[in-house]
Parts: sequence; C-alpha cells; structure tokens
Amino acid sequence: MNKIFLIIIIFFALFFNFGCSAPGVLATSGGTTMVIAEGDRSVGEVIDDATIKLQIAGKFISSEENLFLNIDTSVINGRVLLTGIVDMQETRINAVRKVWEVKGVKEVINEIEVGDKTTLKEYSTDLWINTQVKGIAAKKLGLRALSYNFETIRGKVYIAGITSRKEQLNELINSVENIKGVTEIVNYAIIKEE
Repeated sequence: MNKIFLIIIIFFALFFNFGCSAPGVLATSGGTTMVIAEGDRSVGEVIDDATIKLQIAGKFISSEENLFLNIDTSVINGRVLLTGIVDMQETRINAVRKVWEVKGVKEVINEIEVGDKTTLKEYSTDLWINTQVKGIAAKKLGLRALSYNFETIRGKVYIAGITSRKEQLNELINSVENIKGVTEIVNYAIIKEE
C-alpha cells in the first residue's frame, strides 16, 4: 500500500511541476528534464514517455532485486533504453520482462551488463565523463541538448534522444569521442524527418 501511495505522489509531483518552465521546456523536479524543441516531440509524446518511465519506476521499486537502484531508464517515443550493471543474467531478463508489461512500450533496448558492480574509481570516472558529455552537448546544442539522455557505464557512453538535425548529432558524437576515458559511443538517437 505504501509503494502505491509513493508512486501516486511521484506521479503528481512530476505531472504538476510543468507550470514554471520556460516555453518549449517541460521540467520535472526529479533531475530529469524533457524538451519539446522546435517540433521534435509533441507535448503528448513527452507526457506519454513520462508516464511510461513512471510506470517502469513503479515496477522496479516493487521488485525484490533492487532494479530501481541498479538500472537507469530513458524513454523516447515509447522506446526504452535500459542501462546499468546487475549481478545475474536472470535479473537482466526480469528487468526487460517488467518493462514489456508497461502499456505503451514499443521497443526495449537492453544494454544492462551482467557482472561485478563498478568500483568507486570506475563510478567517479563515468560520472566525470557523463558531466563532460552534458557540458559539450549544452555548448554545441544549447537548449536542444535537453532533448537527449546520456548514460556512461565503464567508459561506454549511451546517447538516446530525438532530433531533426542529423548534422548536430554527428557533431556532438565527434566531440564526445575526444573525451578522455570514452571507450565507445552507442547512439540510440532517433533522426526525425521534418
């Protein structure tokens, strides 16, 4: 019962925190910001994705495998990118199964790694890389950078988002390749035709 109450509170906090945002920006207080920039995504698509992400969070919170703590999710147009590190293959499979249970999910991209948790040094390196990626994105793309999600695990940078400007995405990827410690870039951004 308490979990359901917590999920409802989180949903309303996310849903009603849109009023104080700049035009074209749909902001949430949970550290995640979604943007409707220059027609790349409609308000309905952003709300649908936020609803999917919230339902996934509820399923992960109620799991006994610490899925909420070990797995990050990004949702763009019903496509769910899962990243993180878990102990066993069964946990990885269970996470994907829970995501498919959510209404509106069109695709699940499973980039969850099975293995030992990252060390404090690996974690801090990944955090540093991710901060550099977000800084480069803000510099190169301005406000449009908010329409992307970035995750870094063991030097591997995952990019998810939607854009109608392929050249900007390519420029971003080229810049990210030059960050010290980046071992690979995995691009899941969608190029939307105008």
